Formats: sequence, C-alpha cells, structure tokens
Amino acid sequence: MRRIGILIGVVLSAVSLDVMAQANDPVIMTVAGTPVLRSEFEYSYNKNNSEGVIDKKTVEEYVDLFVNYKLKVQAALDAKMDTAASFKQEFLTYRDQQILPSFVTDEDIEAEAKKTYTRTKEAIGPRGLIKPAHILLRAKTDATAEEEAQVKTRVDSIYNALLGGADFAEMAKKFSMDRRTGMNGGELSWVGPNQTIAEFETAAYELKKGEMSKPVQSPFGWHIILMKDRKQLEPYDSLRADILKFLEARNIRDHLAATVVDSLAKQNGIERSQLIDQRAAELQAKDSDLDNLVREYHDGLLLYEVSNREVWDKAAKDEEGLANYFKKNKKKYAWEEPRYKGMVYHVKNDADKKAVVKAVKGLHFDKWADKLRTTFNSDSVIRIRVEKGIFKKGANAFIDKMVFKKDTTVTAVEGYPIDAVCGKLLKKGPEDYTDVRNQVVADYQDMLEKEWVVALRKRYSYTVDADVLKTVNNHE
Repeated sequence: MRRIGILIGVVLSAVSLDVMAQANDPVIMTVAGTPVLRSEFEYSYNKNNSEGVIDKKTVEEYVDLFVNYKLKVQAALDAKMDTAASFKQEFLTYRDQQILPSFVTDEDIEAEAKKTYTRTKEAIGPRGLIKPAHILLRAKTDATAEEEAQVKTRVDSIYNALLGGADFAEMAKKFSMDRRTGMNGGELSWVGPNQTIAEFETAAYELKKGEMSKPVQSPFGWHIILMKDRKQLEPYDSLRADILKFLEARNIRDHLAATVVDSLAKQNGIERSQLIDQRAAELQAKDSDLDNLVREYHDGLLLYEVSNREVWDKAAKDEEGLANYFKKNKKKYAWEEPRYKGMVYHVKNDADKKAVVKAVKGLHFDKWADKLRTTFNSDSVIRIRVEKGIFKKGANAFIDKMVFKKDTTVTAVEGYPIDAVCGKLLKKGPEDYTDVRNQVVADYQDMLEKEWVVALRKRYSYTVDADVLKTVNNHE
C-alpha cells in the first residue's frame, strides 16, 4: 500500500506541475491537432511587429497569418519534407551553431587565452620585442651591376646625411621605397624573433634603443634601421582583453567546442550527433527563447520548401498556367501609353542592316538575342551592337527619335555608323505574357498562394482560444 501511495503522489505531483506550466503558458490555439503555446505565438508576433516594421499588425490581425504559417508547416510535415537529407543537414547545421558554444565554459576560454600568452612568451624568449623603423632602397629585379652600385651609393648618401643630423622620419617619408611604412616615418609595428627576414632581424636586435644601424643588405634591398623602442612582453593581465578579442575573431569557442564534443562522445560511447541532440533538448527545455528560435528555423525551412513546391517554383515553371492567367487578366496589364517591343541596332554597313531583320524574322522575341549573337557576334569580330527590350518613351534616345519621333539628341556608337530599329509598336498593352513575365509570375503566385491557403483551411482543423488571445503581451 505504501508503494502505491508513493506512486500516486508522484503522479499527482507531475499532474500539478503540468497544470502550473499550462497556467503560466497556456495553449493559445490548436492547429491540425497540434497545440501552440502562448509563448510561441508571442515570440513570433513580437519579432515580426517590432519597432521599425512598416506594416505592423494587431494581435488579432496576426492570428490569421500565424494560422496560415502553421498550416503550411503541417502540410510540409505530412509530405515528409523534414525527412529529406538536405533539410536535416541544413537544419542541424544551424541548430548546432546555437548549441555547440554551450559545451565551452568561460573557464575554458580563459585557459586557452593563458595558453596563447604562454606560447607567445616562449616564442619571444629573453630577446624581447623590438619596434624598429627603417629606410629601404632597392634596385629593379633585373638591375645590372652598375644599377645595384647606384642604389648602394644612394643608401650611403642617406646614411651620411642621417649621421649629419638629418631627421630619420623625414628621410623615410622622402626616400624609403617601403611606402607603407615610409609615410609613417619608417616605423614598423612591434615584432619578435623570427617575424622578419634574418638579415634585418640580426641587425635590428643588435641595436639599443635610439641606435641606428649602418646600411644592411637583405633580399629586399638595403635597409637603414633605427631602433625606436624595446621591451619584454607585458604581464598576462594587461594583455588579457586583447588576447580574448584575438581568439574570438578566430572563432576559438567553436574550435574548442568541436574538440570537447568529440572527447565527451568518445568517453560516453555515443555518437557525436546524439550528444548534441541531448544537449539541445536540455537547453531548449530551460530556455524558451532558444526553443522558439530553433523551432522558428526548423519550421521556416519547411515553409520555404513547401511554398517553393506549391507556389513559387510551381508558378515560375508553369508556362501554360502563366499564359492562361495572362489571357484572363489581360486588362490589368494595359499600358497608359504605347511601348515599342523590339530593338535598336547599330551596324557598319547596309548589308548587315538588312541581314539583322532577316535573321529575326518569324522568331519569337525571346529568341532574338541568341540568334543575333550566333549569327553576327560569334567570334572575336563584333559586327553589330544591339539594345533589345520593351521600351516606353524616354527609355532609349534612339527609340525616342526613330519610333516615337521625339526631337532628341542621340550619341552615335563609335565604329557603327548605321542605326536602325526592328520591332512593333504595342499601343494598348503587352501582346504576350512574356512581355510582362515578372508581373504575371508574381500575380500568378499570389493567386496560387490564396487558393492553397483556402485548401489548407479545408484540409486541417484549427481553433483559437479567444480568452488566451486577450492575454498576449498582457500577463505576469
């Protein structure tokens, strides 16, 4: 009996916790049998109606949009789009970007920063860091012996001038062929051992602060080096912030996370993906914002795929449907003023002027460009220049002058003295849906979208709790 009493107590505790959770985050709607919590709706509403959004919706107005969104996602799930390998890979790549950093603590980053400092200090060694300035002169790559000697003479002349009191920074600005440092008086940034070429490093490290070297030759040319400063590496605490920024810029947290996950998976004898799945479930259970973010990406990917299949790609490829839609709605594409469907072209002789018209005769307008390119401009010799399209007044000076008979100035195309037009004047509007294809596709997509939503609302049931809806963004 005692064991039964304990079991009942556990069950009642679980039930009471569930009741508390429901009270704190009640179901705001049920779509296709799936409950949607208020927190998810609030997350979506607030994100899409934040400050700066032009077409902000009221909570009541947003309900329809959200229901449609959920219905489309359900259609994608029913079509098993979430089982596709490409979907899984893209979703998990994004989700893991949110989850992997949790495997790395601030202590791990601190330890990596200290390791970086230690490695740097060891690499620098007792010789420390130096801040040199230099004046560089070099001969051409293919310089003769005489030209090399002339460069050496100029270096010696500059060196003697410096010994005589000339200002090093001014001489660097004036004569140094290292223009990057020359404009800064020849100064280099702080460098350590093995960071410059051997000849330069050897000469530089022999100098004390304020000392100047004699001309030193390296594979880059002749250098005169002035030692601006020397120091040992600063203590870790004074460099810590810079080291952390350096590591952050190199995504050290991601690299460490990958190592930690591989190690933990091996220790626990499970797959790497299983370990990340477990961590994702734990974090999403604790953090509603993260849970909503991951769900949003998951459902957003499905929405894109199913919308592409049912609306966007479907409309763009349905040539027969586009043509029929255009015929039924031709009046909405009427123009206020005539347009010229054709081309203005520029040729070098009368023979090509006639040949262009002959080449496109009887061809669909969409095929003109390919025909002209293969007939006249298939090799290195460009026989014709063409501007093709559907032109309204003001769009092209040649069309304005030759078709619309406007008094306008045209600029001749150099090398192509003969200008001509070929095409037809459309007075009332487009003669074919391809003349306004982008507009027709957009409108056809809009029609398919509306029809799809109507079908989804008939296919799936949905209910909205009006009382809970009133509490959106208005609860403790």
